[in-house]
Amino acid sequence: MNVIVVGGGPAGMMSAISSAKGKNKVILLEKNNNLGKKLLITGKGRCNITSSIDIDDFIKNIPGNGKFLYSSFQNFTNTDIINLLESNGLKVKQERGNRIFPVTDKAEDVLNAFIKEIKKYPNIEIEINSNVRKILHDNNKVSGVQLESGKIINADKIIIATGGKSYPLTGSNGDGYKMVKELGHTIENIRGSLVPLIADKTLCQSMQGLSLRNVKILIKDVMNNKKIYDDFGEMLFTHFGVSGPTILSSSAHLVRYKNIDKSLKEGNIKLFIDLKPALTNEELDLRIRRDFSESINKEFKNSLDKLLPKKMIDPIIKLSKIDSNKKVNSITKEERLKLVNLLKNLEITINGFRPVEEAIITAGGVSIKEINPKTMESKLVKGLYFAGEIIDVDAYTGGFNLQIAYSTGYTAGLN
Repeated sequence: MNVIVVGGGPAGMMSAISSAKGKNKVILLEKNNNLGKKLLITGKGRCNITSSIDIDDFIKNIPGNGKFLYSSFQNFTNTDIINLLESNGLKVKQERGNRIFPVTDKAEDVLNAFIKEIKKYPNIEIEINSNVRKILHDNNKVSGVQLESGKIINADKIIIATGGKSYPLTGSNGDGYKMVKELGHTIENIRGSLVPLIADKTLCQSMQGLSLRNVKILIKDVMNNKKIYDDFGEMLFTHFGVSGPTILSSSAHLVRYKNIDKSLKEGNIKLFIDLKPALTNEELDLRIRRDFSESINKEFKNSLDKLLPKKMIDPIIKLSKIDSNKKVNSITKEERLKLVNLLKNLEITINGFRPVEEAIITAGGVSIKEINPKTMESKLVKGLYFAGEIIDVDAYTGGFNLQIAYSTGYTAGLN
């Protein structure tokens, strides 16, 4: 059987490997001049290969249609990808948060292991600089593809693994959506997931570049008093708003929150930061009183050095509405308790998302209602399969999105 795989990222490479194992003749088409261009920038160039948690728990980390992936994850697990890479000379290590990385900290070594595996199959032909323009079909069955050059390549089955729309410079520019839409597939709203958030610029810009560790965040729809997401860990203030691991993970929930655009427009989405989550309000008040007693003759603006990072002192003073020149010994109990509440509930209005091009992953894509979850085959066009980010599934950071690529790629190729 002749199989074409469109897209040479992790999903496409895995599709080709899996299909070739079934003795099919496989042509892997990649528009760039080399395979795995986006893989090389994952994990800040280190490549967070997968997660070591039990494969059954992966779905809990996939807010975007996770249950759809159950069969794929059973077909090809996190252990399977580790074994495949290690069999090609790549050693891996586990870091905090169950993240699996190459020992060398080089994404390039992960790509090289994939390429070594591909080379084991003489029935896989790789064609780089081959941009597919159109999927050809006859009587609702695929027949081949037409390249941008006009060249036609015939096939019995086609696997689409063109990625999403994030990081377009790597080739993920949304071409795949257009091609499958022409075949009648529904493309769910495309937007960034694991994407920085636009927030109160005046406040965030005043703390631009400040990274916070061990803070607790809560994102809430205040109009409906509904918690959307909470987390503990790191975050970062930027010139446009907020970013960092906890914020990126929160965006995966926000993009799928009901009427999110309306809620953002009306200013109902708030980020609350607990700067001192290890302390209760009472304990924090005692801590502040202790700091104040050591700075009893100092002005308020000079009394917070032990409590807060330098970049945060002026913004917190302004928000507290306590006169910065006021002597510490004249600060009232009411003012002090307001300060405590501010540090435990720093409120920032979320205004929107950064563009999908800046997202780590794309939310939206080919509707899961139109794909058979057991085979990854289209329910609309016979012989057409999907793998990876083009499907309307998305997960948190931590190696989960790459595992989606391997597992759906393997499943598509298997079938």
